[in-house]
Amino acid sequence: MIASLGQDILMVTWLVALTTALCGFIAKQDFLDRVTRFGSIAVFTGVAAAFGLLIMAFVMSDFSVITVYQNSHTAKPLLYKITGVWGNHEGSMILWTLVASFFGAILAIVRTHLSRGMMMCILATQSLLVSGFLAFIVFTSNPFAKLFPAPTQGLGLNPLLQDPALAFHPPMLYLGYVGFSLAFSFAVAALLNGEVTREWARALRPFVLIAWCALTIGIAMGSWWAYYELGWGGWWFWDPVENASFIPWLSGTALLHSLITVEKRGTLKTWTVLLALITFIFSMIGTFLVRSGIITSVHSFALDPERGVFVLLLIGVSACIGLLLFAMRGHLFTAENTFAPLSRESFLVLNNLFLITAAATVLLGTLYPLILELITQEQISVGPPYFEASFTPLMMPLIVLMGIAPFIAWQQDMLQRMLPQLKITALVTLAVVILALAYDHEQALRFYLGIAFAAWLLCATLLGFRKNKKHAAMSLAHGGLAIALLGMVVSSHLSSEAIGLLKPGGDLKLGAINFHFEKLERVNGPNYIAERANFLVTNAQGIITTLAPERRFYPVGEKLISDVAIYTNGFSDLYLVLGEVQKNADDSIKGWTVRATSHPLIPWIWFGCLIMALGGVLALKNFFIPKHELVSSTHAQSDAITSD
Repeated sequence: MIASLGQDILMVTWLVALTTALCGFIAKQDFLDRVTRFGSIAVFTGVAAAFGLLIMAFVMSDFSVITVYQNSHTAKPLLYKITGVWGNHEGSMILWTLVASFFGAILAIVRTHLSRGMMMCILATQSLLVSGFLAFIVFTSNPFAKLFPAPTQGLGLNPLLQDPALAFHPPMLYLGYVGFSLAFSFAVAALLNGEVTREWARALRPFVLIAWCALTIGIAMGSWWAYYELGWGGWWFWDPVENASFIPWLSGTALLHSLITVEKRGTLKTWTVLLALITFIFSMIGTFLVRSGIITSVHSFALDPERGVFVLLLIGVSACIGLLLFAMRGHLFTAENTFAPLSRESFLVLNNLFLITAAATVLLGTLYPLILELITQEQISVGPPYFEASFTPLMMPLIVLMGIAPFIAWQQDMLQRMLPQLKITALVTLAVVILALAYDHEQALRFYLGIAFAAWLLCATLLGFRKNKKHAAMSLAHGGLAIALLGMVVSSHLSSEAIGLLKPGGDLKLGAINFHFEKLERVNGPNYIAERANFLVTNAQGIITTLAPERRFYPVGEKLISDVAIYTNGFSDLYLVLGEVQKNADDSIKGWTVRATSHPLIPWIWFGCLIMALGGVLALKNFFIPKHELVSSTHAQSDAITSD
């Protein structure tokens, strides 16, 4: 019953999406206007209903549905039954379509200053995108496909995905990079209508802000999950799936800055439209990487090549239409104002160029091994050394520009006016580097450079906020990046590790910290059996904490994973992993491999990301304050931007 109803709803919703797109593109009358708006809302309602039915099938353990059988089990806790909905290919694609239709429905409801023709064209393009993915779901990835006879038990979900962070990580990611689909629709509508106005930029910017904030949080949550769940202690590995979300984040950041320039100064219109197209194309490429089966990852899905071809076809059609329109009509957009080389506009252009070059660099490193294998059948791996050597140098001048941003004016500025603040920032940066050298003078040069860039950005941000508190949103976002950067640099260079083979009663030393193995016990979880090791952690001052890492065995799927124990005080983490048991030749227990690591400042990575997202949320407040008219004068425009 659930499967049949869900399948019927998806088919009807697909037809509604196609009808909505058609009505939107030909809308010349109020009747078709209303049909398009209502259709956009109806499409979201239909996808939401189908998604709700799939959740119900998982909660009820309806193993007559193949997707439920392959990704659930009656012994799973309720939370992981629900998260199993998007922990697979079919369910994740419904979530993708749900987010895309959600953005279209919200646009259909809210009031904007856009012309009717522009609004209808945006809604029509968004509905057409949704219809393409609904076709993909209905014809190649049906989440309601039946299994007969129905089994009594399912195969379960990958234990690595049975984690609270994974309950929220994929939805946040999808809200992020799928949210950029609306930017694509705005760009196509602008090209078809031959105009980019300040109203267009103002209508689009809150949606880009929402997507950017969600993507920032989603990436941070994924990094945090990898850190504490996979047991290797790292926070980023340049995995293709990580890159799939990071690439549109970089271009989305460029788009966000460029939209501000269009809205406040009426410049960079052509470039902004191109960024809107490229950002969504990057998101589609990420979807292809994760959904095509061409890469292997714990959170990639689908091994059927036909599915990859369908996604590739959607990317090709969307990219070709968008870029062809841009090539034909991109020249129609003219700037309303000019600006000098030393101005905020110029710095934003440089900011955009560095961000897009960085995104292209990461994309190249991600796709090159796949392209080479396709052409020559040769398999190579592009890992952290490539990205660190190519990506990091691009971030250095970008951070310098970000440090100058709070002090530079629109249209034209003079260096003499900015020098006092820049001198203070430079002196503080120099003092911090000297302190870092005094603390530890044996680190590599890049450690002190990283400290210098983080100090530069943080000091400039604080000075800029002190000078003008209307910079609060920008200050939070830039300050959050500085804090995250400081965490990355310090944890990467100053972490320490100790490994030992211990039995209960043994000790492992990590500098001045002692890990005493008190006992090992067997515990039963809701759907696993675990060995739990209890450790007392002490130093010269006394007891620090107790830690209890585990080795968990999941009978369904017969998988064994490590559950890391972490103690944090906000400034550093103690990270403890219980490894495999080692035995002597006579089969007696020799001990358990135990790895202890100290990660100074590593929590600041995720604190910084949250602060960045908070800056984006604060910037959104301007869009919920009624405005009777747009700012017209140059002076008022300059004042308005400071609140961003």
